[in-house]
Amino acid sequence: MDDSTHEQIDHDRARSRYELTVDGVVGAYAEYEIIGDTQVFTHTVTLPAMRGRGLAGKLVRRALDDARADARRVVPQCWYVAQFIDQHPEYADLLAAGA
Repeated sequence: MDDSTHEQIDHDRARSRYELTVDGVVGAYAEYEIIGDTQVFTHTVTLPAMRGRGLAGKLVRRALDDARADARRVVPQCWYVAQFIDQHPEYADLLAAGA
Protein backbone atom coordinates (compact mmCIF):
# COMPACT_ATOMS: atom_id res chain seq x y z
CA MET A 1 0.00 0.00 0.00
CA ASP A 2 1.21 3.48 -0.71
CA ASP A 3 0.95 6.54 1.52
CA SER A 4 -2.25 7.69 -0.19
CA THR A 5 -4.23 4.61 0.93
CA HIS A 6 -6.63 5.29 3.80
CA GLU A 7 -7.51 2.47 6.21
CA GLN A 8 -10.13 2.76 8.92
CA ILE A 9 -11.43 0.28 11.49
CA ASP A 10 -15.00 0.70 12.73
CA HIS A 11 -16.84 -1.23 15.42
CA ASP A 12 -20.43 -1.70 14.29
CA ARG A 13 -22.05 -2.78 17.55
CA ALA A 14 -25.51 -3.01 15.96
CA ARG A 15 -24.21 -5.66 13.53
CA SER A 16 -21.79 -7.24 16.06
CA ARG A 17 -18.78 -6.86 13.83
CA TYR A 18 -15.61 -4.94 13.19
CA GLU A 19 -14.95 -3.64 9.70
CA LEU A 20 -11.71 -2.47 8.14
CA THR A 21 -12.23 -0.23 5.15
CA VAL A 22 -9.59 0.66 2.58
CA ASP A 23 -10.39 3.89 0.76
CA GLY A 24 -14.03 3.51 1.78
CA VAL A 25 -14.40 -0.15 0.71
CA VAL A 26 -14.87 -2.88 3.32
CA GLY A 27 -11.80 -5.06 2.86
CA ALA A 28 -12.12 -7.24 5.96
CA TYR A 29 -14.52 -7.88 8.80
CA ALA A 30 -14.72 -9.90 12.00
CA GLU A 31 -18.07 -11.01 13.40
CA TYR A 32 -18.75 -11.88 17.02
CA GLU A 33 -21.44 -12.66 19.58
CA ILE A 34 -21.55 -11.41 23.16
CA ILE A 35 -22.57 -14.02 25.72
CA GLY A 36 -22.42 -12.59 29.23
CA ASP A 37 -18.90 -11.25 29.71
CA THR A 38 -17.54 -13.32 26.82
CA GLN A 39 -16.95 -12.23 23.23
CA VAL A 40 -17.18 -15.16 20.83
CA PHE A 41 -15.45 -14.48 17.51
CA THR A 42 -17.37 -16.50 14.94
CA HIS A 43 -16.09 -15.41 11.54
CA THR A 44 -13.30 -13.33 10.00
CA VAL A 45 -13.22 -12.52 6.29
CA THR A 46 -10.82 -10.66 4.04
CA LEU A 47 -12.07 -10.01 0.52
CA PRO A 48 -9.94 -11.90 -2.02
CA ALA A 49 -8.76 -8.71 -3.75
CA MET A 50 -7.55 -7.34 -0.39
CA ARG A 51 -5.65 -10.39 0.87
CA GLY A 52 -1.93 -10.29 1.60
CA ARG A 53 -2.00 -6.78 3.09
CA GLY A 54 -2.26 -7.72 6.77
CA LEU A 55 -5.77 -6.32 7.08
CA ALA A 56 -7.21 -9.20 9.11
CA GLY A 57 -4.34 -8.96 11.60
CA LYS A 58 -4.93 -5.23 12.12
CA LEU A 59 -8.64 -5.84 12.50
CA VAL A 60 -8.30 -8.70 15.00
CA ARG A 61 -5.71 -6.78 17.04
CA ARG A 62 -8.16 -3.88 17.40
CA ALA A 63 -11.02 -6.22 18.32
CA LEU A 64 -8.91 -7.98 20.97
CA ASP A 65 -7.69 -4.65 22.35
CA ASP A 66 -11.33 -3.58 22.69
CA ALA A 67 -12.22 -6.88 24.39
CA ARG A 68 -9.43 -6.24 26.90
CA ALA A 69 -10.63 -2.66 27.49
CA ASP A 70 -14.19 -3.96 28.05
CA ALA A 71 -12.92 -6.67 30.48
CA ARG A 72 -14.30 -9.44 28.26
CA ARG A 73 -13.02 -12.96 27.85
CA VAL A 74 -12.61 -14.28 24.32
CA VAL A 75 -13.64 -17.51 22.61
CA PRO A 76 -12.01 -17.80 19.17
CA GLN A 77 -14.40 -20.04 17.23
CA CYS A 78 -12.96 -18.54 14.07
CA TRP A 79 -9.71 -20.23 13.02
CA TYR A 80 -8.07 -16.92 12.15
CA VAL A 81 -8.64 -15.39 15.59
CA ALA A 82 -7.40 -18.60 17.24
CA GLN A 83 -4.26 -18.58 15.08
CA PHE A 84 -3.70 -14.86 15.75
CA ILE A 85 -3.79 -15.44 19.52
CA ASP A 86 -1.43 -18.41 19.17
CA GLN A 87 1.02 -16.20 17.27
CA HIS A 88 0.60 -13.22 19.64
CA PRO A 89 0.80 -14.64 23.18
CA GLU A 90 0.24 -11.17 24.67
CA TYR A 91 -3.47 -11.85 24.01
CA ALA A 92 -3.57 -15.37 25.55
CA ASP A 93 -4.77 -13.98 28.89
CA LEU A 94 -8.04 -13.00 27.19
CA LEU A 95 -9.01 -16.60 26.43
CA ALA A 96 -12.05 -17.85 28.32
CA ALA A 97 -11.56 -20.99 30.39
CA GLY A 98 -11.65 -24.01 28.11
CA ALA A 99 -11.26 -21.93 24.94
